[in-house]
Amino acid sequence: MMSLHDLFPQFVRQEIPLSMYTRLQLGGAAEFFAEPENEAELTTLLKHCRKEKIPVRVLGAGSGLLIPEAGVPGLVIALSKPEFCRITVDGLRLTAGAGAPFGQVITHAVSQGLGGIEAFVGMPGSFGGAVRGNAGTVQGGDLGQWVECARVVNFEGNVSVLSKDEITFGSRYSSLDNVVMLSATLLLEKDEPKELAKRMRKLWIIRKSHQPSGEVASVLAFQDPITGPLAGDLIDQVGLKGTRIGGAVVSDRNAGFITVDSECISDDVLRLIRLIQEQVALHTEIELEPALEIW
Repeated sequence: MMSLHDLFPQFVRQEIPLSMYTRLQLGGAAEFFAEPENEAELTTLLKHCRKEKIPVRVLGAGSGLLIPEAGVPGLVIALSKPEFCRITVDGLRLTAGAGAPFGQVITHAVSQGLGGIEAFVGMPGSFGGAVRGNAGTVQGGDLGQWVECARVVNFEGNVSVLSKDEITFGSRYSSLDNVVMLSATLLLEKDEPKELAKRMRKLWIIRKSHQPSGEVASVLAFQDPITGPLAGDLIDQVGLKGTRIGGAVVSDRNAGFITVDSECISDDVLRLIRLIQEQVALHTEIELEPALEIW
């Protein structure tokens, strides 16, 4: 039987290390890795995988993703080509491809005098990942409030446009987990670009002051509880700041973050996450949910 690489040699590769595609730079290889050039290639690939029962995962910017050391079976798709990264503006509507860096979407909106998403400045990841995970901040609320519609393809290869009423948004969640997002349109508010830029710079400084140094690889490990103390404060409260397992360490600057050194492996991060969850639950009776997506 021919492999995916044999059938689609132009854009499918085999045994590609996924560590280079993630913020933490950890984990094993994808059995197959695809970077389709356009929607037609993507839909053809999805239809074949559904027919042959090949598991499919979609990789964004990898900013909040942990890959197991054993790697990922099946197909991993990256929407990194230009067709999936375009950003356009029409009046108050901004449409961006799922593969566009979220930071570029934010700065483009600000430069066009479109307000609403400047509070998300400094958030890593792709636009698709931010919409799918309904990114949120204390200052800006949830990204889902600005979404007017999303263009998606299901795993049978069928493309459709979902209105806001057809999408469920929750705390760091959306129903877009069940499809591959191609693009989304935000309905924003008119504002002065200079005022937006000033607000964005102020929020950027505040956010960076609460994050680990950029010299080390780090990731926000836990979601903040809906009510009550922040995850980082809870972890600090039970005395875990600075705790190390292997090459994974609870950040001294913000205990909600885990930093990794050059000797770290994925299992170190997983064991540290479990330890934090156990200790916080034991001492506070609060169950922390990981912010990391763990494949």
